[in-house]
Amino acid sequence: MFSASSIRRQFLDFFVDKCGHTEVPSSPVVPYDDPTLMFANAGMNQFKDVFLGTGSRPYKRAVDTQKCIRAGGKHNDLDDVGKDTYHHTFFEMLGNWSFGDYFKEEAISWAWELLTKTWKMDPDRLHVTVFEGDPDNGVPRDEEAASIWQNKVGIAKNRIHYGNKKDNFWMMGDTGPCGPCTEIHFDRTPNKTGSKLVNAGVPEVIEIWNLVFIQFNSSITEEGLKELRGYDGLPLSERMNSPYADRDALLKQFRSFVPLPAKHVDTGMGFERLVAVLQGKNSNYDTDVFTPLFQAIQEVTKAPSYTGDLKSFTDISYRVIADHIRTLTFALTDGAVPSPNERGYVLRSILRRALRYGWQYLEIKNPFLHKLVPDVIEQFSPVFPELNRDPEKVREIIFDEEKSFLRTLERGLRLFSDSAIEARKLEVPLISARSAFDLHTEQGFFIDITEQMALEAGLKVDRDGFEKLIVEHKDKSRQNQKKINVLAIQGNLPATDDSAKFSLDAIEATVLGWVKANKVVTDGKLLAGEQVALLLDSTNYYGEQGGQVGDAGIVKSEEGGFFEVEDTQRLGDSVLHIGELKEGRLKVGDKVQVVPATLRRFDIMRNHTATHLLNLSLRRILGSHVDQKGSLVDSERTRFDFSHDKPLSAEEIRRIEEDVNNRIMDDVPVTARIMPLAEAKKLPGVRAVFGEKYPDPVRVVLIADDPDNPSFENSVEFCGGTHLESTAPIGLFKILSQEASSKGVRRLVAVSGRSAFAYFETLSAITNDLSSKFNCTVHELADRVDAMQKELKDLRLKVQKAAAGDVQATAENLFDAAINVGSSKIIVGEMPNVSEEALRAQLDSLRQRAGSAIVVLGWKIDEANVGILAAVTDDLVAKGLKAGELIGKVAEVCGGRGGGRPNMARAGGKHPEKLADALNRAVEWGRSKL
Repeated sequence: MFSASSIRRQFLDFFVDKCGHTEVPSSPVVPYDDPTLMFANAGMNQFKDVFLGTGSRPYKRAVDTQKCIRAGGKHNDLDDVGKDTYHHTFFEMLGNWSFGDYFKEEAISWAWELLTKTWKMDPDRLHVTVFEGDPDNGVPRDEEAASIWQNKVGIAKNRIHYGNKKDNFWMMGDTGPCGPCTEIHFDRTPNKTGSKLVNAGVPEVIEIWNLVFIQFNSSITEEGLKELRGYDGLPLSERMNSPYADRDALLKQFRSFVPLPAKHVDTGMGFERLVAVLQGKNSNYDTDVFTPLFQAIQEVTKAPSYTGDLKSFTDISYRVIADHIRTLTFALTDGAVPSPNERGYVLRSILRRALRYGWQYLEIKNPFLHKLVPDVIEQFSPVFPELNRDPEKVREIIFDEEKSFLRTLERGLRLFSDSAIEARKLEVPLISARSAFDLHTEQGFFIDITEQMALEAGLKVDRDGFEKLIVEHKDKSRQNQKKINVLAIQGNLPATDDSAKFSLDAIEATVLGWVKANKVVTDGKLLAGEQVALLLDSTNYYGEQGGQVGDAGIVKSEEGGFFEVEDTQRLGDSVLHIGELKEGRLKVGDKVQVVPATLRRFDIMRNHTATHLLNLSLRRILGSHVDQKGSLVDSERTRFDFSHDKPLSAEEIRRIEEDVNNRIMDDVPVTARIMPLAEAKKLPGVRAVFGEKYPDPVRVVLIADDPDNPSFENSVEFCGGTHLESTAPIGLFKILSQEASSKGVRRLVAVSGRSAFAYFETLSAITNDLSSKFNCTVHELADRVDAMQKELKDLRLKVQKAAAGDVQATAENLFDAAINVGSSKIIVGEMPNVSEEALRAQLDSLRQRAGSAIVVLGWKIDEANVGILAAVTDDLVAKGLKAGELIGKVAEVCGGRGGGRPNMARAGGKHPEKLADALNRAVEWGRSKL
C-alpha cells in the first residue's frame, strides 16, 4: 500500500524529473502580503502576482505541496468538518503550475499519466468535467479541454461532463485571477456506475484533481463593492434600498472578466483525498494522515476508540479535533494568533469548537488540545520544517485560549440548554436571536458554534435576527473612504518610474491619465473639483507599502492646474496619486511639477528611522525572541507590533527609550544599499518581517558607523522605505503607550522629532499647572500626590466602615422580620449598595444563624442595574430546593438572568424599579416550596 509520505514524494518527483518543474516550498498559511485573503486557500496564492502580471519568478514551471486553510471567507469548509469523510479546514494541496508556458494539453496529459500509469488507477473509474460556459459574462464553453480529453487522452465521451460556474470556474475570491477548470473525479461505486453522481457532492464519486486554466482577472466596480459590503452585514433581500435579490444578481451587474496578459495553468489536488483513493479507503480519516492523530487523541482524552461512524458524536469529535488541531498548529506556527478580529476570530472559533466537542462528547473537562501539538509537529515537520520554529510558543497560545474558554463553557452550555427548552415551546422551534447574541458576546459561543449545537439538538437559530443585533453592536467607522479600492480598478495601469522617491527635491513629470470611479482614463481632461488618482510617468512620492504611509503634496502644471495629493498608493508597477484638482485644468500629456510635502515627509523619515532603532533596542533589552509582527509609520507617530508575551515594565520602557535616544545622540550614519538577496541574508543581525516577500536584489537599510562591516549591535533590516541620512535629526524618541495587540503580541506607540517635543511641552505645561495648584515645586509633586492618596484611602476606609454598619443593621432587621414556615425561615429584603463581598458575608451569616432558611438579598447598583444573591441551606437543598432555580425566577422580574450552585446563586437585572416586585417573587417561591 502507498504510504502518505510516499504519495506526496511521488507527485513532486514526477513533475520535477519528468516534466521539468522547479520544486518550491509552501508559502505561509497566513498570506501576509495579500490583504484580500484571510488564509492561503489554494496553491496558487503565492503566485497571484505572476498571474496578475505584477510580478515574476526565475522559473516558468513550479510544483509543491501547499499548506491551505479553508475556514472563513469565500472558501469555507468549517461547517462540514466531522460530518463527512472528506472535508477539512486544514489540508495539503498538491499542485503544478505553468506561468505563460504550457497550457491545457500538457496539463491534462500529464495528470492522466500520473494517475493511470504511475499510480495505476483504473481509467474506467475516472470521470472528468469541463466548463459549460457563462454567456452573461462572455466566457465561452470549454470545448478545447473536452476535445483534449476525448481525442488526445482517449477518455470515453460519456465520461466527459459539463459543469456550471459553481463547479467548473475557479475563483480565488470575488476579485482576482480566475478561469475555467477541468476536474478529475474518482468513482467508488461497486459497479463503476457513478456517472450521475459527478459533482453531486457525495463520497461515492469524489473530485480528486482540479486543473485550472487561469486567463481572466475578475474586477468589481466601486458601486458593486459597496453593495457587497452591505450584503456582508445584512441579506440583500432585506435591504430596502437595494434592487438586488441576491448576490449573483449583484455580481452579474457590476463584475467584469478582463483577459490576463498571459495564460497560466494552476492545478490543485487534495492530498488527503488522494491518499484515501490510493490506499483504498472510503474516508480520508481512515488513512495514515489521521490515524496517528486519533491515537494521540485517545491517549490524551481516554475516550473510546475511533470507529469511523458518521452518526456517532464520539467519532465526529475525533474528526473535528484532529482536523482543528492541524489547522491551529500550522496557523499559529506561521504567525497567526487568536484574536477578536477576522483571521484571529476564525482561529478562536476553531479552537472553541474543538474544545466544546471534547467537553460534551469525550467528557474531558480540562485543557487538552495543547497536548496534541507535539504529535502534529512530529508527523508533519519532515515536510514542513518550519513547524520546529517555536513549538512551545504554539502550545502555550493554545493552552491559554483553552483556559480562557473553559471559564465560560459550562455556563454557556447550560444557557444554551435553557434556550433550547424555550425554543421547543414555540410553534417553529428556533433559538432566539437574543439568546444567540448573548451566548456570542457574553459566553464566547460564536454563532457557528451555537448553530452547530442547535443542529445537533434538532433546532435552528434565528440567524437573521442575530446578524441584525451584531450589526447594531459593531462600530462601522473603520473604512477609510478616501482610499481608492485598487482591487476594483478596471483597465491597464501604466508603469511609474518611482526611482526618485527617496529624494525630497521636486521633479518634472508627464500626466499619463487618472483613475476615476475605478476606471483607468488615458485621454480627456480634469476639471477643478474632480477627485481622482493621478497617473504620472515618474514620481518622487512614496506609495504606501511596508508599513509606511503614502506621501502627500501637490502636482502643478504650467497652465495653472493645481492638484492636491492626499495619499499615495502603489499597485504593481504603478503609483496612484490620490487627491483633488483644486484649481485650473489638467489633461493627458501635460508637463507637471511634482512637489512632495517636505515637512511631512521629513517627519515620516524621522519616525521610520526611529522604528528601526526601536526594533534593535527591543531585542537588546527584552531578548532575541522579539520578532516584528507589523508596523505603521506616519508623520505623527510610529506603531510597532512585536512578539512578546507580557507587558513591558516601567523599567524596561525606560531602558528602551534610553537606548534609542543614545543612538540618536551618537548621530549614527544611515545607509541604504541594494544587494543580492542571498548575500543580504548573510549580514550579521539582519532582520526581515516574517512572511514578507522580498525582491532579489533587495534594499538593505543599515544604521551603523561602518556599514561595510555591520555587527549584531547594528540595525540591519530589509526595507524599501524612506529614511534620514543619520540618526541625529530624529531629535528625541518617546514611547507613549503599550497594549496587547493579540495573543503573544505587544504593540508600542511612540513619537519622535517634533511630535516628541510637543508631547514634552504638553507634559511640562500640565506639571507646571499642577505644581501651582499644589503650591509646590515640580519635584515635590510626587510626594504631594502620595499624601493625597493616603488621605483618600483613610477617608474611604471610614466610609466603608460606616457602610458596613448600615449593612449589619439592615441584615439584623431582615433577620428579625423573617417569615417562619414550619421549622424554616424565609429571609428576604433590600440591602444598601456596598461591595458584593460584604453582601456575601451577610448572606452567609444570615444562613448560618437561621439554621434552615431561604435567604434572598437584593440591592440597586445604579440607575440601570440591580444585583441579587440567593442562598438555600443544605437541609432544604436535600429536599429539592435549589438556589439556582430560585434566582432565575427572581431575576426575570427585573429583566435579568442568573445562576449558580444549588446552595448559592447570583443574578443581575436591568430594572431597579422592579426590585421590590422581584423580592416579593422570592417570598412567594419560598412559601410554595416550604
